[in-house]
Amino acid sequence: MLALVILPEKEEKKAGPLLSSKQKKFLKGLGHSLSPVVAVGKEGLSEKMVTATELELSRHELIKVKIGKSSPASKQETAEVLSIGSESSLVQIIGNTILLYKKNPKLDKDKQIRIP
Repeated sequence: MLALVILPEKEEKKAGPLLSSKQKKFLKGLGHSLSPVVAVGKEGLSEKMVTATELELSRHELIKVKIGKSSPASKQETAEVLSIGSESSLVQIIGNTILLYKKNPKLDKDKQIRIP
């Protein structure tokens, strides 16, 4: 079952910058101890889900998204929609968990993640 989300056409959104394998490895290490802050459930992907992802990325820069068993969207589809919708970089998909990163220059310097 395919569940696509049509994002509003305010402007053309793109996924965040591509990360090198060294950067991904660094972020995976940081993300290992994180708990999921966004959960995709039976309602699937919606504009609210993209907005929640953007909000959490602005707070934390690196987040985990958990895809529930009842979600109608596949994990690849969910990762693509959320990364493009939030303009973040996809770091990793492992099991039913997605790791996303988006730099936020407005955060305090000591809370920002400095990737190599």
